Amino acid sequence: MRKCLFVAALLLLADVLTAQTRRQMTVNITPDGKANMVGYLPQNATGRAIVDCPGGGYSHLSMQNEGHDWAAWFNEQGIAYFVLTYRMPNGDRSIPMGDAQQAIRTVRDSAKVWNINPYDVGIMGFSAGGHLASTVSTHSELDCRPDFSILFYPVISMNERETHKGSVNGFLGQAKSNKQLVREFSNQNAVRRHLTPPAIILLANDDRAVPPVTNGIAYYSAMRNAGNDCALYVYPTGGHGFGFRSNFKYHDQMLSELSQWLSAHKAPRQDALRVACIGNSITDGHGIDMAPQQGYPAQLQRLLGSGYWVKNFGVSSRTMLNKGDHPYMQEQAWRDAQGFKPDVVVIKLGTNDSKPENWQYGAAFEQDLRQMITTLRPDLATKKKGKKQKKGIVAPKPAIYLCTPIPAFKSTWNISDSVIANAIIPIQQRVAQEYGLQVIDLHTLFAGDGDKMLSDGIHPNEKGARRMAEIIAEAIKKD
Repeated sequence: MRKCLFVAALLLLADVLTAQTRRQMTVNITPDGKANMVGYLPQNATGRAIVDCPGGGYSHLSMQNEGHDWAAWFNEQGIAYFVLTYRMPNGDRSIPMGDAQQAIRTVRDSAKVWNINPYDVGIMGFSAGGHLASTVSTHSELDCRPDFSILFYPVISMNERETHKGSVNGFLGQAKSNKQLVREFSNQNAVRRHLTPPAIILLANDDRAVPPVTNGIAYYSAMRNAGNDCALYVYPTGGHGFGFRSNFKYHDQMLSELSQWLSAHKAPRQDALRVACIGNSITDGHGIDMAPQQGYPAQLQRLLGSGYWVKNFGVSSRTMLNKGDHPYMQEQAWRDAQGFKPDVVVIKLGTNDSKPENWQYGAAFEQDLRQMITTLRPDLATKKKGKKQKKGIVAPKPAIYLCTPIPAFKSTWNISDSVIANAIIPIQQRVAQEYGLQVIDLHTLFAGDGDKMLSDGIHPNEKGARRMAEIIAEAIKKD
């Protein structure tokens, strides 16, 4: 009798899966097929896709409860779902990382064939798979970094005293004695403002295998401290490894909350004009709580509307000068801005360059500004040298706007408004004229807005960020 009921349950599950799934397939990640993913494409696709990393302590994989059992539910939501079989690291962390990164690339590369939006590809991970998912979210280049993360009772820390020891042994091996690597791959330390994708974390308070406070909650805290988009759901009971098990007391509630979170996170339109905001702490949103939602790039997004996709690539303290104390062009954000393949670039750098310790290298400011511009627009470098572009090659041509620094109402941190006005701005104007770029003169337009600044006299407050966004939006909309 029990055997008959089991067979009936399997047939029912197969019927449900068939009803929601248009196509099932296996895609090799490695030539030998040892790393692969089983894809479930939905009947009614929304364009969203998720790559799943099952758990197993980096020693094995829990392929059903934390893998294939989720397929019908995601397909019912119109989400393409891929269960990744990644190889065990045995101390070589690059192996599972490479498999997960290649899985993201594969989904994006095949997006048109599989009816997927390449800008709506997420990653999901359970336990050690949650560590892998958060590692890919925090340590990857933009082309293989997911657009969002779903982390179930994740291993986050690589410190044996506060996490799952087996996962540490598997991922780091003998390198677990290397304090720098332990810190680097304790992923709460790798969260980056604006750059780490939105995340939802789901776990049980009574998890004794992976302590919540030093793992999932630590990741949430790092995300919230950075102002990044993150949600945390802690269920009273459930222990570790509840996955898709229907006997988990909060199973239905968990699915409802995950569904609501996914529904609230809409992907940008695929045809939206991509706007990259490059800059220092003023772009980053220093001093503005939840700056990723309230800084000037976020407010610029709201002003421009859904026809644009605005991303913040600001990093505090950074300089245009490559010999400055914190050069922008050595940052991950600079690589991300290029990988974003923007249609519009707003550059706002120069404030920190005015400090005496940086401006001693001011003779190189024009050269470094040219380097940034011609990296974004190689055709301008070719034009300046008088060379003809080869036929058949279409160079990327984002519209570049050079913003002059807003006034330094105080000389906090040795920032000099005199150097900004009399040295930096004339260089910006000269280079812009030569390359045919538009200058947005924030220094002049913001001069009467001292009441919209923080007490340091350098950074705009939330109202000042709104004023900046209005000025920049007006310039973009005119073109």
